[in-house]
Amino acid sequence: MSSSAYSLRAHAIESLTHIKRPDVPLRVVLRNTAAVVLPLAVGMATGYPQIGLGVAAGALDTMFSDQPGPYRQRLRQLLLASLAAGLAALVGFLIGGLLLPILLATAACGFFGGLLVVFGTDTARVGMTSMILLVITASTPASLGHALGGAALIFAGGLLLTAFSLAAWPLQRYWPERLALAEVYAGLAAVARQPSHDEADVPALTEAMTTLQHTLLGRDRAHGRAMEAFGVLLELAERIRLELTAMTALHADPTIHAMFRGDAARVLAAIADALERGDSPEQAGRALQTLRASEYALLDGSDRASGLAAHIHALAGQLAAAVRNADWAGSGGELRASEAETRLPRSLRSNSSWATLRANLTPRSVAFRHAVRMAACLTAALWFSRLLHLPHGYWLPMTAAIVLRPDFAATFNFGLLRVLGTVLGLVLTTVLLRIAPDEPWAHLALMAVLCMAFRYLAGAHYGIAVAALTGTVVILLSFDGVNPGLAVADRVLNTALGCGMAMLAYVAWPTWERGRARAALAVMLGAYASYLRALAQPGQTGAHDDTRTAARTARTNAQASIDRMRTEPATPPELLALARALFANGNRLARTAMTLEATLDDLAALPAASAIRHFVEQAADAVQAIAAALREQQPLGALPELRAMQRELVTSMQEGGDRVALELLARISDRLVDNVNTLAHVMKRGAQEPAAGANQASA
Repeated sequence: MSSSAYSLRAHAIESLTHIKRPDVPLRVVLRNTAAVVLPLAVGMATGYPQIGLGVAAGALDTMFSDQPGPYRQRLRQLLLASLAAGLAALVGFLIGGLLLPILLATAACGFFGGLLVVFGTDTARVGMTSMILLVITASTPASLGHALGGAALIFAGGLLLTAFSLAAWPLQRYWPERLALAEVYAGLAAVARQPSHDEADVPALTEAMTTLQHTLLGRDRAHGRAMEAFGVLLELAERIRLELTAMTALHADPTIHAMFRGDAARVLAAIADALERGDSPEQAGRALQTLRASEYALLDGSDRASGLAAHIHALAGQLAAAVRNADWAGSGGELRASEAETRLPRSLRSNSSWATLRANLTPRSVAFRHAVRMAACLTAALWFSRLLHLPHGYWLPMTAAIVLRPDFAATFNFGLLRVLGTVLGLVLTTVLLRIAPDEPWAHLALMAVLCMAFRYLAGAHYGIAVAALTGTVVILLSFDGVNPGLAVADRVLNTALGCGMAMLAYVAWPTWERGRARAALAVMLGAYASYLRALAQPGQTGAHDDTRTAARTARTNAQASIDRMRTEPATPPELLALARALFANGNRLARTAMTLEATLDDLAALPAASAIRHFVEQAADAVQAIAAALREQQPLGALPELRAMQRELVTSMQEGGDRVALELLARISDRLVDNVNTLAHVMKRGAQEPAAGANQASA
């Protein structure tokens, strides 16, 4: 899509043609499908198909709460989703025949379910599950006894899915943790194989490192002595990432650099393989021996790699520690218990749930606006379906609940792809039912294939996944006596109406990202300033880790904000250009800060360390001033004369200290000044462009 102007046509084409690589493991697809198909198969075999349908429906609606993560986290998430589905179904069965009560219940469920987006995607799925089950069960009101029985079956479907998801817990206690570590170490191997990179790109493994921290240190983390090794491997991954970044920035002897990085990549890849399999890292040990031999052969005392030697030695030591700890990283691992438990960095710890909700009960909150839109849209959709007596009318509010999102791009994408996917599903289901034998067991097998396709492709291309889902639901309903042809036609009509209502609800009270992007970028720059300020304090390793993690999180949020703004109509081109320039140059600053952290020990050998700290603090103050000007949309004031300070700093140390350390200081300080001055230039240019545009318009 063009960066200069928004095009609805280009946006639609991008949504239709963009296909991501599926990231759902086959075991997850199989166990989710089994939780849907097996209850129905057992019900058919025993003569109780209605019971099987109820359990299958519960498993289908809670399927997407089965997400990667520690087993404790999965248990909590799946139990919460199952309970929410059961309670929503009970309310729907009991009051579905009473128009005013069910409309009030729908509004309440829509509001509080929509508000759950403040707790992240996983918790938001619980709210969506509640909305879907409420409107579905409200279409078939029942007596108290039948309502309790139906809700219990749906709850049982969620419990069955939970049991399948957690079945490996006793046998592979630390499998999720090992897998998250393996992903990061495989990513580090890829970084090591690339001796150069684009400075404007996001630093490597930004999201993977944050996910790993939540997995290993979050509130749902596993416990046991093997977790000690995982904690060490997490810290080593951070240090290895910093060393690789610093080595790239040194621009040392390219031959030595490339050879050593190749050896390091082989060690890291072997560690990743051992972690994924849960085996002893024997191959990693052999690769480490090769790396050690190269280390001493390459660094033969010559000056060719004098600036690189310290980092090669440091990285070799970290790799050796990683190999040792990978040998303990499994269910049988035994390490001495630590006296002080490792905790999640402060920047990733969530506040209390009530405090978070109270903070978002304001029209300025994106979550609050989404909750209000959801409540109004869901209630109107249910009332509209009842008013028109639409066949299978519950699909209308259900579609609205699924399509309506907190941002425009996601709402548009889900709406477009759901309509086209449903139409595609109409054709697909019609063809498949004509080809397949007209036998219940053949239809069940077909439903299983479609269910697997839906679960596997949902994250890759939602439109294709919806086509498979349409077939799954239509065949599922056929076991309840619903004509497949009529069911598909009804689904297309209700889906189109639901998507249209969701889009209207968003346009009626939008939350445009262009009003929030500056704040997100200001938070990112402020986090970089805090990181630099922490690096100016010697020995504060904990502060370094925490501020680095905070900067990584802020960078992820800023990137998401720019991506959303890019896909919104009427975004000013100059604002998008400013955001992209600030983000790219912020990435350069982040790499410089990471290089500085990795070389702090080298710089400590220089005299007048206090002068270096003062210079870094002045750079941090300048970045903080840029962040404040961006947040307040005020002209950028005078900044410290960093270039003059940098020259004076380097000149003052010419006569003493280590020559290699002095060269390193000159290189890093020059990059830091260039990064900060470029950010200031981008800010000033961004302030001038709107004014110039206004003058041209008035002329």
